[in-house]
Amino acid sequence: MNEQSVSRNDQVSTDEAAYFASYPPTLADLFLASAEKFDLPNALNYKKDGEWLPISSRKLVERSENIALGLYSLGLRKGDRAAILAANSPAWTMADAGCQFGGVIDVPIYTTLANDSVRYIINDSEARVFFVQDAATFERVRPAIADCVSLEHFVLFSNESNDDKRVVTLADLEEAGAKLRAEQPDLILGLRKDILASDIATLIYTSGTTGEPKGVMLSHGNLVSNVVCASERYDFSPDDVSLSVLPLSHVFERGGMYVYIRSGMRVFYAESIDKAPENLKEVRPTIFVGVPRIFEKVFERARLKAVQAGRVNEMIFDWAIDVAKEYAKLLEAKQPIPMSMMAKHSIADTIVFSKLRDFFGGRLRFCITGGAALPDEIYLIFTGAGISIMQGYGLTETSPVISSNNPSAIRVGTVGKPIRDVEVRIAEDGEIEVRGPNVMLGYYHKPEATKEVFTDDGWFRTGDIGQLDADGFLKITDRKKELFKTSGGKYIAPSPIEQMIRSSRFVNQAVLVGNERKFPAALIVPNFEMLESYAKLKELDIKTRSEFCSHPRIRDLFKRQIETMTPNLSQFEKVKKFVLLENEFSVENGEMTPTLKIKRRVIDEKYRDLIDSMYRDQ
Repeated sequence: MNEQSVSRNDQVSTDEAAYFASYPPTLADLFLASAEKFDLPNALNYKKDGEWLPISSRKLVERSENIALGLYSLGLRKGDRAAILAANSPAWTMADAGCQFGGVIDVPIYTTLANDSVRYIINDSEARVFFVQDAATFERVRPAIADCVSLEHFVLFSNESNDDKRVVTLADLEEAGAKLRAEQPDLILGLRKDILASDIATLIYTSGTTGEPKGVMLSHGNLVSNVVCASERYDFSPDDVSLSVLPLSHVFERGGMYVYIRSGMRVFYAESIDKAPENLKEVRPTIFVGVPRIFEKVFERARLKAVQAGRVNEMIFDWAIDVAKEYAKLLEAKQPIPMSMMAKHSIADTIVFSKLRDFFGGRLRFCITGGAALPDEIYLIFTGAGISIMQGYGLTETSPVISSNNPSAIRVGTVGKPIRDVEVRIAEDGEIEVRGPNVMLGYYHKPEATKEVFTDDGWFRTGDIGQLDADGFLKITDRKKELFKTSGGKYIAPSPIEQMIRSSRFVNQAVLVGNERKFPAALIVPNFEMLESYAKLKELDIKTRSEFCSHPRIRDLFKRQIETMTPNLSQFEKVKKFVLLENEFSVENGEMTPTLKIKRRVIDEKYRDLIDSMYRDQ
């Protein structure tokens, strides 16, 4: 194979022996080292009855060790599996840590997964213990897992009684562990010392945009090395505060949690996605990790508020956003800021930018994003408004971080440079290939699938198409499997075109279709709140979403918006037909992954009749 380019970040010492000796070999050692170094009285914080309650570093370790011993008392030994299905909470983190202290492989499951998927994961992983959030969650999944023969025990995070004798509470498990500790005080040390960096720490099932889930085997060494290498160019410190919002069942947030703990940050758990805006104002984090859609939604809400306040406010808002983008471009190019721009930026900051910063609590140092592509426009707007967003790139199979922008090296339109000890090369067909200590051990029970994703010389095939620029910054073009070919033989990358269409204030979501068709078409979910303001301005008598989607004036608006947002596309890439949809694509309906990526195969099947209708008589 002839590679186009290879990049490795060697800015730090390449003495690998010293490098690997510089951090704990296992996740259990990471938790212990953090507690000894920082000894925080409020390492983890959760809200109960309107009050934020703390858990200290030492209590975190003690309770996690008791959970490990509690699992041991249930008969679990090194290499056994325990599943976790719950929302973010200290209990989630301690259940995870307890598994790591005991050598048990944990299997996180998204709370949004359908019962059939939950059953598949339990059966495939052969989990013996199932941590679940509460009695209601247990009752919801109970019918689906009734025939899962591997399951022996259920542990409720909540202190609720249950008539099933296999069910205990987390408090019961910890009590059993504490009793065992008193009887065998050296047991926990023995369990921890028996764990190797090469041992599997977790099985994370990829939700996937196509096909059945695959259990990604990540070792302690995979995860710990990624925590160290991904965070080294950030100046994280015990002065930092974070708010955990993304699901811990995803490796992005879970890796972030390990970074928080290793760096001595105080961690606060959002009560829920809906409560996150309120929690941001209470916690006032200095570091915030989120997927791009969060930042898009924040901007959309701010813009809608300006539109609803009247034409003058809308014009002021649009002017301020233009100032933000121009200012950010000057910063990006490291060019001097003219006095006139400084003056405009100061005014825009007072009127608009300060409100954006206030949404996040007002003291953010920077945000970190990944999981999907961050539109360049959103990056420029937030950067210009004084909110630095560091976009990175990775996959579950790479623990997850491959590359990342950071405070010392950032470039718009890229996902940064490869992190330390991770190598990236671009294959002849444009696919990004990776090698490093972060790359998974393989897919559980799937040797053939594992073989398929590795090259003959041992590089992991990411499935993404990308480019490395002259300075080593990586740019993602699209998913290799998502490229589609028109009936005329032209290949089209859908994601960049979808981003262009979504840049319209009237568009909420957009999905490009057209594989083996004459031309690309689009399924579009409008921003109905923005359309309502438009209809009021134009004095259009439109009341329901269905009427909005079919009204000739609205359809003409979207036709013009698509043309305006995609002026430089080649003729074969231009969107010639579209359908407006009344309801958002969602995780709950199976149309999106938990990190809000579109499941194209599901969309193609679910909306086949609508898609076919756009190509009739062509």
